[in-house]
Amino acid sequence: MADETPLLVTREGPVVRATMNRPARRNALSTAMGEAWDRLLAELAEDRTARVLVIRGAAGHFCAGLDLTEAATGGSPEERLAQQTTRNRRVGARFGDIAALPQVVIAAIEGACHAGGLGFACAADIAFAAADARFAAPEVRRGLVPAQILPWLARRAGRTAATRLVLEAGVIDAAEAGRIGLLHQVLPDAAALEAQLAATIAAVLEGAPGALAETKGLLAALGPISPEGYAEAGAAAFARTFTSPEAAEGIAAFRAKRKPAWAG
Repeated sequence: MADETPLLVTREGPVVRATMNRPARRNALSTAMGEAWDRLLAELAEDRTARVLVIRGAAGHFCAGLDLTEAATGGSPEERLAQQTTRNRRVGARFGDIAALPQVVIAAIEGACHAGGLGFACAADIAFAAADARFAAPEVRRGLVPAQILPWLARRAGRTAATRLVLEAGVIDAAEAGRIGLLHQVLPDAAALEAQLAATIAAVLEGAPGALAETKGLLAALGPISPEGYAEAGAAAFARTFTSPEAAEGIAAFRAKRKPAWAG
């Protein structure tokens, strides 16, 4: 079952494919999925035979972000504050681990790519999407903050575009995501996405493995993803908002498929 294998990992020679596999939740990030990601990333960081990592989602969606139904459970306010600080800190570090891999990382996106899903897309070296893909950073509509995806959004699309995306918090289509720079290319359908993915993998494999890894190191040396101290401040901000009355109302409204009290 999907939740028993929340991250499907397959390998074809030097190409590793990681598929987020919780289709009933549009591949929302659960604790178990996060732990599976961490195991895979630790392995790939030491693997010099793997040369490409492809990230995608199962059943026509990429990733809907953090699973709020799971995250909304358990404990005293103090315990929840500590739990969410730790969880969000790890989410931010995970995106950094993806970007730091020696492999070339390609995101192939269909359907929903929301919230934390944007972090995966923007931490990848190259991002493609089918025309049916949809993108959103809806955190403020849930009473939350886009703490750990914000540096990645700003790096990929620029601060101005990221500002509008996280403050309006609406859904944009793949064409708009491509226009603002979240994507490298938009393909007309799933078949075209597969063809472009295959072509890019073939192109990457023409490069020398060591030279590609060194080039990624040089790109990282151009500057950090965020200022010193941001990751901890972001984790703390997420935890504060998550344990607030606004988040309680926002998550309840999300689960009930209604507007929160502050919306009109």
